[in-house]
Amino acid sequence: MRREQSGFTLIELVMVIVILGVLSAVALPKFIGIDDEAKQAATNGIAGSLSSASAINYASRKVTATKGNAVANCTDVATSLQGGLPTGYVITSAAAAADVTVTCTLTGPAPASKTATFTATGIL
Repeated sequence: MRREQSGFTLIELVMVIVILGVLSAVALPKFIGIDDEAKQAATNGIAGSLSSASAINYASRKVTATKGNAVANCTDVATSLQGGLPTGYVITSAAAAADVTVTCTLTGPAPASKTATFTATGIL
């Protein structure tokens, strides 16, 4: 009587290892720079929130002078953002005259500080 052997041959195992090596060599570079892209996306998201907060603040302050906050500088927009500016983010100071829209710069946390711009409209 002959027993039938089960299992993989050495060639089959080597081929699987080679295929896994090729897949990892192709996929690995795609994940190397993903950290920087995520930090830039986070900074862009917060900059977009600041632009929206500025627009909403401007509209509510125009309707009723007691609502919202006065914005005379880019840094004042952070008080309009619900929950405030996240830790580590810095807004570059720039004057914003009443009813004038200015472009402001937001810098993300170190060490890989990413920057993004947002708009702020001054209102007293």
